[in-house]
Amino acid sequence: MLPSLVPQPFDRPGWVYEEKYDGDRMLAYKEGDRVRLLTRNGIDRAPDFPHVVTAIQRLRPATLLLDGEMVVFDRKDVSRFQLLQQMTGEPTYAVFDCLFREGKDLRREPLTVRREWMEKSIGSNPLFLASRRLAANGIEAFRIARRRGYEGMVAKDLSSPYIEGRTKKWLKVKVHHEDEFVIVGYTKPAGSRLHFGALLLGAHFKGELRYVGKVGTGFDHKTLSALYQKFQPIVRSRPAVTDPPREKNAVFLAPRLVAQISYQEITADKKLRQPVFLGLRDDKSPEDVVLPGASA
Repeated sequence: MLPSLVPQPFDRPGWVYEEKYDGDRMLAYKEGDRVRLLTRNGIDRAPDFPHVVTAIQRLRPATLLLDGEMVVFDRKDVSRFQLLQQMTGEPTYAVFDCLFREGKDLRREPLTVRREWMEKSIGSNPLFLASRRLAANGIEAFRIARRRGYEGMVAKDLSSPYIEGRTKKWLKVKVHHEDEFVIVGYTKPAGSRLHFGALLLGAHFKGELRYVGKVGTGFDHKTLSALYQKFQPIVRSRPAVTDPPREKNAVFLAPRLVAQISYQEITADKKLRQPVFLGLRDDKSPEDVVLPGASA
């Protein structure tokens, strides 16, 4: 169940307002001792989070399906995608829904019921966090999210069943702009920079993969080297975007990798302003990356 983006906060009767986490969305499947942590495109990340897997194995229900986000918090208790990518700090599974428990399918139950079963299922283990509700009033909840430096706020209709896919029963309001973009190439390095200068980015808009700008910040030497190695097998002679940039030193790539990017805004000509690279994502397919605010 995926929230739809709305431009501004609101307050409605029968809705709750939760912290929006900056991590990797995962479904936790428990069948006896077998545990899988599946991303949105079906990758099992269980081997990467053994402590969380062990904690899930120890939960009382024999069969369980939870929905949540794997996160790492900084010193100010704010989730940061970069910390999760770098495995800096202890991962926490922030849980916000329960779809299946002890042989019972809960997806048609309202969120109030699913939330109750979710809280009973995870108990008090510190590796789990029941998604935090910010305030009863949506406007005040957004102010809290902004004041604490959260990525944003997710509003949820308490009466809604679990709806697979994008829905307007869950809505998100962002404090900081952060989205996924397809890596379609890179520029050659200049000066003392090694491996590459900047990444060329794209997103789908009106059925085409369009160029949305380049990002040259957010990399350390280790990241530059690791990305460069990933790029070499997917170098191609022609650009994947329909409107390639006029970069004399550009190297084009097959559109297979997705990057998480923070940015100030998307300009009128659909280019990113002040982008910063945060990390790679393996939980979203390049085909699903759509220009924020647009439809594919």
